[in-house]
Amino acid sequence: MHAEKTSFSFTRMARLLEVSRSGYYAWTVRAPSQAEVRRVHIEQKVAFLHGDSDEVYGSPRILADLRADGEIVSRKTVAKTMQRLGLAGICPKKWKTITVIDHADAYPGDAVKRQWDIGALNQVWVGDITYLRTWRGWVYLATVIDAHSRRVIGWAIAEHMRTDLIEDALRMALVLRHIPPVRVIFHSDRGTQHASAQITTFAAANGITRSMGLTGICWDNAMAESFFATLKTEFYYRRVWPTRARAAREVAAWIEDRYNRRRRHSSIGQISPVDFEMQYSSKQAEVQLAA
Repeated sequence: MHAEKTSFSFTRMARLLEVSRSGYYAWTVRAPSQAEVRRVHIEQKVAFLHGDSDEVYGSPRILADLRADGEIVSRKTVAKTMQRLGLAGICPKKWKTITVIDHADAYPGDAVKRQWDIGALNQVWVGDITYLRTWRGWVYLATVIDAHSRRVIGWAIAEHMRTDLIEDALRMALVLRHIPPVRVIFHSDRGTQHASAQITTFAAANGITRSMGLTGICWDNAMAESFFATLKTEFYYRRVWPTRARAAREVAAWIEDRYNRRRRHSSIGQISPVDFEMQYSSKQAEVQLAA
């Protein structure tokens, strides 16, 4: 009746709808119920948090954001609210292998066996290369991820896919960790760059044990593949890239700001990798003090 009041008289609408005019007027001045106020409050927060995530979060991560903000709410309520508002998260597509093999290179065995996280930082690092298309041609991204925290600790972007790209990413990881790691395993696929003599020499000189999965089996390097799927689905494919320079600059910013410091990760308790590492360091310090 309220929506149609400019088109029809209240008397006619009340008669057709079989409601009283006095009931309608009482409804117009009635204060909203606590449930209605609460529903609107949650809708506003869900809409804000979804927008703040660059419109990629689904109900699990929105739920984590709400609870971190002090709200007591269930996952079903969040999911129904998102559905009512027409909001949805973004899911990665299936993986597609791009590994190029050179049988003249040496391949180490698989020292990980898909057991990425063994309970501590700097025990297993995973790495890979992916292609990123721009209007001016391709750029290539190499990454090194700590399997315990899921943090991208090393990355390199260039217009070539030479072995230097892998070495630059590993150097960044070593600098971030300050000192050479002890017996860290660097796991990758069997691409030519990862299997080269240059990386073999670099790894030996820096105390890194190399590990490789089988050819064409994406699950053997699933953590690195998963990161690239997240990068492309939640960020890269949703924008246009006129130049290589812009792609390199903005991908680097997304990795360091959004992914490492703000994006919630389900496998580490719905917190960001940097927050997870800070909690890890605090726990290690407490253990040392107790000892």
